[in-house]
Amino acid sequence: MKLHVHEPASKQVQTVSRGLQVLRAFRSELNPLTNAELVRRTGLSKATVSRFTSTLWLLGYIHRVQGSTGFELSAAATGIGDAFLAQNKFLVRVRPFLRHLSDQLAVSTALAVPNGLDMLYLDYHAAEQVATLRLGPGSLLPMGMTAIGRAYLWGLQPLDRENMLARVKSHLALPQANVLDQGIQSSFQELDQSGVCCVANGHLRDTFGIALPVRLGRQGILMSMSCGNAVVGPNLTAERKRITPVLKEAAAELKYLMADTDGRP
Repeated sequence: MKLHVHEPASKQVQTVSRGLQVLRAFRSELNPLTNAELVRRTGLSKATVSRFTSTLWLLGYIHRVQGSTGFELSAAATGIGDAFLAQNKFLVRVRPFLRHLSDQLAVSTALAVPNGLDMLYLDYHAAEQVATLRLGPGSLLPMGMTAIGRAYLWGLQPLDRENMLARVKSHLALPQANVLDQGIQSSFQELDQSGVCCVANGHLRDTFGIALPVRLGRQGILMSMSCGNAVVGPNLTAERKRITPVLKEAAAELKYLMADTDGRP
């Protein structure tokens, strides 16, 4: 990722962009990522990924996992994220709000924005009773398979929603795309009727999420907010009834809390 002064600016930007693309492919997971998996996630060529993992390894941003061909993020990379989380004025306001909500309901809470075809957790908190499943700020969850992603999709303007839905389904074979579309449309109906959607066993088994869209700041930037839990066989009807009114009230409070900001994390 070394930049050379004689390189055209556009090439320098492309080099940095690809390096960041490789770094963003690392998510909150147990397994290290091989070059082959990074190729699949980024869409970059095998040679390009190999060149960037070698460079990022030399710079100390990733490290090789002993006894494996895979890589994990190192402290140098996570330190950048930690500094952002600690200093970001937007998150300084959001963090205690979500923490209070998670403790109040004994659930996990999250605020997310889109990142490609995923939803990126800007912040995440879990009550002591909740298994976190290694989720946290910076986690990426698939937009089409999660409550927090479907709530975001529903909150888009109609044309933007159609375009994003087409992108979400374009990476799947036709039968899978149809099943996913049915699930998304069912969530949209929930949102039309109640303002929230509930998805169980979507991205992760034995979990559920209840989410709604929220527009924050003077510019009304669209994000989504969720409550969830990781339990086996929850009474979803009871949980939805218990959580929904509190979540809706919390979204209104958060909108008021962030009204004087520009809404950008």
